[in-house]
Amino acid sequence: MTPSTPFDRRMLEALVCPVTQAMLTYDPETQELVSKAAHLAFPIRDGIPIMLASEARAID
Repeated sequence: MTPSTPFDRRMLEALVCPVTQAMLTYDPETQELVSKAAHLAFPIRDGIPIMLASEARAID
């Protein structure tokens, strides 16, 4: 896979925030899954969401 591998948005139906179990939203600009409840953004690398709190970026 290449860094530009697109994220399959159908995965959003199955994925939840690992911290709060809340729904996630996809931010195509930053290639992240965002948990508004946890104020975290989880990266997507090579089309694969990295759902580890230690890899997440804190957001406002």
